[in-house]
Amino acid sequence: MTDRRGLLIILSSPSGAGKSTLARRMRAWDDSIVFSVSATTRAPRHGEVEGEDYHFLSDSTFKKQVSQGGMLEHAHVFGNFYGSPKGPVWDAISEGKDVLFDIDWQGAQQITNSDLGLHTLSIFLLPPSIAALRSRLESRGQDTPDTIAKRMQKSWDEISHWGGYDFVLVNDDLDATEARLISIIKAARLRRSQQPSLTAHVRKLQDEFEDGNHDAL
Repeated sequence: MTDRRGLLIILSSPSGAGKSTLARRMRAWDDSIVFSVSATTRAPRHGEVEGEDYHFLSDSTFKKQVSQGGMLEHAHVFGNFYGSPKGPVWDAISEGKDVLFDIDWQGAQQITNSDLGLHTLSIFLLPPSIAALRSRLESRGQDTPDTIAKRMQKSWDEISHWGGYDFVLVNDDLDATEARLISIIKAARLRRSQQPSLTAHVRKLQDEFEDGNHDAL
């Protein structure tokens, strides 16, 4: 056990609000932050590596892990299961590493309500405006107008759940948002729940007090 227990950092946002860019910046800022590797029942795509891109599981194995409480969160999407295995996350935070989750509000809610919820830090990113969000989606040049319209509707559905997060940042300037995000993480690392050595230290102080060492003060 290290002097610091890691955080489960949940980063959510509507598509186009800068979540992926900020997640990469967090990893560049501190390499003790690791990405959560999801599990899935879909087949590996060309070039995907087991344990790096996903943990590839059979339907039966995935469902067994869910029934045994082995998934922090899970969902059924387009005929396949996706989820966040609890074991690797617990191992990481026990080693003092923060685990970064790029998930939607439903997954965030499941993790916050899990038995590791005490160690979560949830952050939602808002765009400066709806026009800016649409512009970012259009500038990618990857989607048809119909697809963009669907993405915008989904984005609004995501935004409507902003109130369920610990912190909410308006990403109107990427560098400024990164600085605020780092400040939040630094502060959260000092939570009582993240410092397992505090209990032993307080017991030591108690022993000193009961031994009469306070008389010398």
